[in-house]
Amino acid sequence: MILVVNGPNLNLLGERKPEIYGDKGLDYVEGQLTELARELGVEVRFFQSNHEGKIIDFLHEYRESGTGVLVNPGALTHYSYSLRDALEAIELPVIEVHVSDIDEREDFRSRSVIEPIAIDQVVGLGLEGYELGLEELVGQIRS
Repeated sequence: MILVVNGPNLNLLGERKPEIYGDKGLDYVEGQLTELARELGVEVRFFQSNHEGKIIDFLHEYRESGTGVLVNPGALTHYSYSLRDALEAIELPVIEVHVSDIDEREDFRSRSVIEPIAIDQVVGLGLEGYELGLEELVGQIRS
């Protein structure tokens, strides 16, 4: 089972700054990924929280039944060593995804504390980045 985890403010996807993040919501992303997962023959479990501890609790809870993590940490990307440690501790392959290109935005957004423990980072491809990330993660798990 692939864990698809979205961090703070991603519940506002489609509403918040549509010029940067687009006009489709997290429900759209989940629908697209559910369909793609079916095609790839994998199961996905979605989780979004605005609370760092709840995200960590979710990862701990599913560490044994999960096969990989597709994560958009939101703002936690830039400073959450506790999320990084949790992702590392559960010993599942991780792909980090961002709708916008974090390297082309404000300086503070260009640093990811998650990237060093992820097998890849997909940035700046809009919502399609989630699908590409899922495909890559499944490919890595199967290889």
